[in-house]
Amino acid sequence: MQVHLVDGTYELFRQHFSPANKDPDLGATRGVVASCLALLEQGATHVAVATDHVIESFRNDLWPTYKDGAAVDPHLKAQFTVVEDALRAFGFTVWPMVEQEADDALAAGALVAAADDRVERAVICTPDKDLAQCVGGKVWQWDRRQDKWFDADGVHGRLGVPPASVPDLLALVGDAADGFPGLPGWGAKSAAAVLDRWGHLEDIPEDPLAWDAGVRSTAKLNATLREQFDLALLFRRIATARTDADVGVVDDWRWAGPGTAAPDVARALKAPRLLERAERLAVRPAV
Repeated sequence: MQVHLVDGTYELFRQHFSPANKDPDLGATRGVVASCLALLEQGATHVAVATDHVIESFRNDLWPTYKDGAAVDPHLKAQFTVVEDALRAFGFTVWPMVEQEADDALAAGALVAAADDRVERAVICTPDKDLAQCVGGKVWQWDRRQDKWFDADGVHGRLGVPPASVPDLLALVGDAADGFPGLPGWGAKSAAAVLDRWGHLEDIPEDPLAWDAGVRSTAKLNATLREQFDLALLFRRIATARTDADVGVVDDWRWAGPGTAAPDVARALKAPRLLERAERLAVRPAV
Protein backbone atom coordinates (compact mmCIF):
# COMPACT_ATOMS: atom_id res chain seq x y z
CA MET A 1 0.00 0.00 0.00
CA GLN A 2 1.07 3.56 -0.73
CA VAL A 3 -0.41 6.71 0.75
CA HIS A 4 -0.27 10.14 -0.85
CA LEU A 5 -0.17 13.23 1.34
CA VAL A 6 -0.87 16.34 -0.69
CA ASP A 7 0.19 19.89 0.12
CA GLY A 8 -3.13 21.50 -0.72
CA THR A 9 -1.88 25.04 -0.10
CA TYR A 10 0.93 24.58 -2.61
CA GLU A 11 -1.49 23.03 -5.09
CA LEU A 12 -3.93 25.92 -4.72
CA PHE A 13 -1.18 28.49 -5.34
CA ARG A 14 0.19 26.48 -8.27
CA GLN A 15 -3.18 26.17 -9.93
CA HIS A 16 -4.09 29.82 -9.30
CA PHE A 17 -0.93 31.15 -10.92
CA SER A 18 -0.89 28.65 -13.76
CA PRO A 19 -0.92 30.35 -17.18
CA ALA A 20 -3.81 28.04 -18.04
CA ASN A 21 -6.02 29.48 -15.29
CA LYS A 22 -8.45 31.99 -16.79
CA ASP A 23 -10.87 32.04 -13.85
CA PRO A 24 -9.45 33.82 -10.76
CA ASP A 25 -12.49 32.93 -8.64
CA LEU A 26 -12.81 29.16 -9.14
CA GLY A 27 -10.07 28.07 -11.51
CA ALA A 28 -7.62 27.11 -8.78
CA THR A 29 -10.24 25.00 -6.99
CA ARG A 30 -11.08 23.12 -10.17
CA GLY A 31 -7.37 22.60 -10.74
CA VAL A 32 -6.75 21.15 -7.26
CA VAL A 33 -9.66 18.72 -7.53
CA ALA A 34 -8.46 17.68 -10.99
CA SER A 35 -4.94 17.21 -9.65
CA CYS A 36 -6.15 14.93 -6.87
CA LEU A 37 -8.30 12.93 -9.27
CA ALA A 38 -5.20 12.53 -11.43
CA LEU A 39 -3.46 10.85 -8.49
CA LEU A 40 -6.29 8.33 -8.33
CA GLU A 41 -6.11 7.79 -12.07
CA GLN A 42 -2.43 6.99 -11.63
CA GLY A 43 -3.29 4.31 -9.09
CA ALA A 44 -3.41 6.10 -5.73
CA THR A 45 -5.87 4.66 -3.22
CA HIS A 46 -5.23 6.59 0.00
CA VAL A 47 -5.07 10.36 -0.40
CA ALA A 48 -5.17 13.12 2.22
CA VAL A 49 -4.90 16.83 1.51
CA ALA A 50 -3.61 19.37 4.04
CA THR A 51 -4.52 23.05 3.74
CA ASP A 52 -3.78 26.26 5.60
CA HIS A 53 -7.42 27.00 6.43
CA VAL A 54 -6.11 29.95 8.44
CA ILE A 55 -2.77 31.07 7.03
CA GLU A 56 -1.62 32.40 10.39
CA SER A 57 -0.45 29.82 12.92
CA PHE A 58 1.29 29.56 16.29
CA ARG A 59 4.50 30.53 14.47
CA ASN A 60 3.19 34.07 14.00
CA ASP A 61 3.48 34.48 17.76
CA LEU A 62 7.14 33.45 17.58
CA TRP A 63 8.34 35.85 14.88
CA PRO A 64 6.70 39.15 13.90
CA THR A 65 7.30 38.91 10.14
CA TYR A 66 6.26 35.28 9.77
CA LYS A 67 3.89 34.75 6.85
CA ASP A 68 0.40 36.03 7.62
CA GLY A 69 -1.32 35.95 4.24
CA ALA A 70 -1.54 39.74 3.99
CA ALA A 71 -0.01 39.73 0.51
CA VAL A 72 -2.05 36.82 -0.82
CA ASP A 73 -4.33 37.58 -3.78
CA PRO A 74 -7.86 37.92 -2.35
CA HIS A 75 -9.23 35.72 -5.16
CA LEU A 76 -6.85 32.99 -4.06
CA LYS A 77 -7.38 33.46 -0.33
CA ALA A 78 -11.15 33.20 -0.78
CA GLN A 79 -10.77 29.73 -2.29
CA PHE A 80 -9.29 27.95 0.72
CA THR A 81 -12.70 27.13 2.16
CA VAL A 82 -14.11 26.47 -1.31
CA VAL A 83 -11.41 23.98 -2.22
CA GLU A 84 -11.71 22.20 1.14
CA ASP A 85 -15.45 21.76 0.65
CA ALA A 86 -14.98 20.65 -2.94
CA LEU A 87 -12.36 18.05 -2.04
CA ARG A 88 -14.56 16.65 0.72
CA ALA A 89 -17.51 16.45 -1.66
CA PHE A 90 -15.36 14.50 -4.10
CA GLY A 91 -14.46 12.03 -1.38
CA PHE A 92 -11.00 13.16 -0.30
CA THR A 93 -9.77 13.40 3.27
CA VAL A 94 -8.99 17.03 4.10
CA TRP A 95 -6.95 18.40 6.98
CA PRO A 96 -7.82 22.14 7.30
CA MET A 97 -5.23 23.53 9.69
CA VAL A 98 -5.89 26.42 12.05
CA GLU A 99 -3.47 26.56 14.99
CA GLN A 100 -0.85 24.61 13.05
CA GLU A 101 -0.02 24.58 9.34
CA ALA A 102 -0.46 22.26 6.41
CA ASP A 103 3.20 21.24 6.74
CA ASP A 104 2.51 20.04 10.29
CA ALA A 105 -0.39 17.89 9.14
CA LEU A 106 1.70 16.38 6.36
CA ALA A 107 4.48 15.62 8.83
CA ALA A 108 1.99 14.01 11.22
CA GLY A 109 0.46 12.00 8.38
CA ALA A 110 3.86 10.78 7.27
CA LEU A 111 4.63 9.64 10.81
CA VAL A 112 1.33 7.75 11.08
CA ALA A 113 1.82 6.14 7.66
CA ALA A 114 5.40 5.10 8.38
CA ALA A 115 4.27 3.35 11.56
CA ASP A 116 1.66 1.29 9.69
CA ASP A 117 3.11 -2.08 8.69
CA ARG A 118 0.84 -2.24 5.64
CA VAL A 119 2.28 0.94 4.15
CA GLU A 120 5.18 0.39 1.78
CA ARG A 121 5.67 4.04 0.89
CA ALA A 122 4.29 7.36 2.14
CA VAL A 123 4.54 10.06 -0.50
CA ILE A 124 4.52 13.74 0.49
CA CYS A 125 3.41 15.55 -2.64
CA THR A 126 5.13 18.94 -2.61
CA PRO A 127 8.39 20.52 -3.76
CA ASP A 128 8.62 22.51 -0.50
CA LYS A 129 12.10 22.05 0.99
CA ASP A 130 10.66 22.39 4.51
CA LEU A 131 9.02 18.97 4.17
CA ALA A 132 12.34 17.37 3.27
CA GLN A 133 12.90 17.00 7.03
CA CYS A 134 10.24 14.26 7.04
CA VAL A 135 11.92 12.11 4.39
CA GLY A 136 13.55 8.81 5.24
CA GLY A 137 12.66 5.13 5.39
CA LYS A 138 9.21 4.73 3.90
CA VAL A 139 8.70 8.46 3.50
CA TRP A 140 9.50 10.05 0.15
CA GLN A 141 8.95 13.52 -1.26
CA TRP A 142 7.55 13.95 -4.77
CA ASP A 143 7.67 17.15 -6.81
CA ARG A 144 4.82 16.28 -9.14
CA ARG A 145 5.30 19.26 -11.43
CA GLN A 146 8.84 18.19 -12.31
CA ASP A 147 8.28 14.50 -11.51
CA LYS A 148 11.25 14.45 -9.16
CA TRP A 149 11.40 11.98 -6.29
CA PHE A 150 13.50 12.40 -3.16
CA ASP A 151 14.48 9.79 -0.62
CA ALA A 152 16.99 10.60 2.12
CA ASP A 153 19.91 10.47 -0.34
CA GLY A 154 17.96 12.66 -2.73
CA VAL A 155 17.37 15.26 -0.01
CA HIS A 156 21.09 15.27 0.72
CA GLY A 157 21.85 15.75 -2.95
CA ARG A 158 19.34 18.58 -3.23
CA LEU A 159 20.09 20.52 -0.03
CA GLY A 160 23.53 19.28 1.00
CA VAL A 161 22.35 17.96 4.38
CA PRO A 162 20.46 14.88 5.59
CA PRO A 163 16.74 15.29 6.32
CA ALA A 164 17.25 15.60 10.09
CA SER A 165 19.39 18.71 9.57
CA VAL A 166 16.94 20.58 7.33
CA PRO A 167 15.44 22.69 10.18
CA ASP A 168 18.98 23.64 11.28
CA LEU A 169 19.80 24.61 7.70
CA LEU A 170 16.73 26.80 7.44
CA ALA A 171 17.56 28.36 10.81
CA LEU A 172 20.91 29.55 9.46
CA VAL A 173 19.94 30.61 5.94
CA GLY A 174 16.36 31.69 6.60
CA ASP A 175 13.28 31.16 4.49
CA ALA A 176 12.05 34.15 2.51
CA ALA A 177 8.73 32.46 1.73
CA ASP A 178 8.02 32.02 5.44
CA GLY A 179 9.32 35.44 6.43
CA PHE A 180 12.29 34.74 8.71
CA PRO A 181 15.79 35.87 7.70
CA GLY A 182 18.31 33.41 9.14
CA LEU A 183 21.65 34.66 10.41
CA PRO A 184 23.73 37.35 8.61
CA GLY A 185 26.56 35.98 6.50
CA TRP A 186 25.37 32.39 6.51
CA GLY A 187 24.72 31.24 2.96
CA ALA A 188 23.35 27.97 1.70
CA LYS A 189 26.76 26.51 0.86
CA SER A 190 28.50 27.39 4.12
CA ALA A 191 25.53 26.30 6.23
CA ALA A 192 25.15 23.02 4.36
CA ALA A 193 28.86 22.23 4.64
CA VAL A 194 28.96 22.89 8.38
CA LEU A 195 25.74 21.01 9.14
CA ASP A 196 26.66 18.11 6.89
CA ARG A 197 29.75 17.77 9.05
CA TRP A 198 28.13 18.24 12.48
CA GLY A 199 24.41 17.73 12.04
CA HIS A 200 22.84 20.25 14.41
CA LEU A 201 23.45 23.73 15.73
CA GLU A 202 24.44 22.52 19.19
CA ASP A 203 27.11 20.24 17.77
CA ILE A 204 29.04 22.90 15.84
CA PRO A 205 32.35 23.44 17.70
CA GLU A 206 32.57 26.74 19.54
CA ASP A 207 36.19 27.10 18.45
CA PRO A 208 36.23 27.94 14.72
CA LEU A 209 39.79 26.60 14.51
CA ALA A 210 38.24 23.17 14.99
CA TRP A 211 36.03 23.58 11.95
CA ASP A 212 37.12 21.25 9.19
CA ALA A 213 34.14 21.59 6.88
CA GLY A 214 36.01 23.49 4.18
CA VAL A 215 34.22 26.82 4.56
CA ARG A 216 35.69 30.31 4.48
CA SER A 217 35.40 33.10 7.06
CA THR A 218 34.91 30.62 9.86
CA ALA A 219 35.75 33.13 12.58
CA LYS A 220 33.12 35.58 11.32
CA LEU A 221 30.47 32.89 10.84
CA ASN A 222 31.16 31.47 14.28
CA ALA A 223 31.00 34.91 15.91
CA THR A 224 27.59 35.51 14.35
CA LEU A 225 26.37 32.10 15.41
CA ARG A 226 27.48 32.60 19.01
CA GLU A 227 26.08 36.12 19.22
CA GLN A 228 22.72 35.06 17.79
CA PHE A 229 22.53 31.46 18.93
CA ASP A 230 19.20 31.89 20.70
CA LEU A 231 17.79 33.46 17.56
CA ALA A 232 19.02 30.50 15.50
CA LEU A 233 17.28 28.13 17.92
CA LEU A 234 14.09 30.15 17.53
CA PHE A 235 14.31 29.98 13.74
CA ARG A 236 14.88 26.23 13.98
CA ARG A 237 11.77 25.89 16.09
CA ILE A 238 9.83 27.83 13.48
CA ALA A 239 11.22 25.62 10.70
CA THR A 240 10.55 22.35 12.51
CA ALA A 241 7.37 20.58 11.44
CA ARG A 242 5.15 19.46 14.30
CA THR A 243 3.92 15.88 14.22
CA ASP A 244 1.10 15.98 16.77
CA ALA A 245 -1.78 17.07 14.51
CA ASP A 246 -4.86 14.85 14.66
CA VAL A 247 -4.85 13.19 11.24
CA GLY A 248 -6.56 9.92 12.09
CA VAL A 249 -5.30 6.60 10.77
CA VAL A 250 -4.35 5.34 7.34
CA ASP A 251 -7.71 3.63 6.77
CA ASP A 252 -9.40 7.02 7.14
CA TRP A 253 -7.62 8.26 4.04
CA ARG A 254 -8.84 5.62 1.60
CA TRP A 255 -10.79 7.17 -1.27
CA ALA A 256 -14.22 5.56 -1.56
CA GLY A 257 -15.76 7.65 -4.33
CA PRO A 258 -17.49 11.01 -4.54
CA GLY A 259 -20.05 11.91 -1.89
CA THR A 260 -23.68 12.89 -2.35
CA ALA A 261 -22.73 16.57 -2.49
CA ALA A 262 -20.41 16.10 -5.47
CA PRO A 263 -23.04 16.79 -8.20
CA ASP A 264 -24.02 20.11 -6.60
CA VAL A 265 -20.38 21.09 -6.11
CA ALA A 266 -19.54 20.16 -9.69
CA ARG A 267 -22.37 22.39 -10.91
CA ALA A 268 -21.21 25.25 -8.70
CA LEU A 269 -17.70 24.85 -10.07
CA LYS A 270 -19.05 24.54 -13.62
CA ALA A 271 -17.01 21.37 -13.89
CA PRO A 272 -19.18 18.41 -14.97
CA ARG A 273 -16.13 16.58 -16.30
CA LEU A 274 -14.63 16.42 -12.83
CA LEU A 275 -17.73 14.58 -11.63
CA GLU A 276 -17.58 12.23 -14.61
CA ARG A 277 -13.94 11.42 -13.80
CA ALA A 278 -14.74 10.77 -10.17
CA GLU A 279 -17.70 8.53 -11.00
CA ARG A 280 -15.58 6.49 -13.41
CA LEU A 281 -12.92 6.04 -10.74
CA ALA A 282 -15.52 4.96 -8.19
CA VAL A 283 -16.46 1.91 -10.23
CA ARG A 284 -12.93 0.76 -11.02
CA PRO A 285 -11.92 -2.63 -9.62
CA ALA A 286 -10.81 -2.47 -5.98
CA VAL A 287 -7.05 -2.60 -5.39
